[in-house]
Amino acid sequence: MAHRLLNPPDLARPPGFSHGAAGSGQTLYVSGQVGNDAQGRLVSDDLVEQFDRALGNVLTVVRAAGGAVEDIVKINLLVVDPREYTARGSAIGTAYRKHMGRHFPAMTLAGVSGLFDERAKVEIEAVAMLP
Repeated sequence: MAHRLLNPPDLARPPGFSHGAAGSGQTLYVSGQVGNDAQGRLVSDDLVEQFDRALGNVLTVVRAAGGAVEDIVKINLLVVDPREYTARGSAIGTAYRKHMGRHFPAMTLAGVSGLFDERAKVEIEAVAMLP
């Protein structure tokens, strides 16, 4: 792990993310991933199932570059319906921990009016610092 997660005491303790990350090494930028299977088909119309697959797809790219979960320093979540995301928070948290464990990098959650695939409900981008 070639980075440090930053949570300064002068800021409120973040729930499920870090305020910042500082690192060195090779930077990996993971393009936005939706809940597509290996054939490019959306796995479901369900937000949680899409989130689970999209995050798994992010980790597939990180591992292909020789990285690990702990190397991820930033995640951007783009969701079509922030209210649904909030309402399904417990199930989304379970899916998150399945892939990420207790690793909480810097994160942004943004509501968007739509994604390229009209059926997609979530898209996940990431940045990793590879050792």
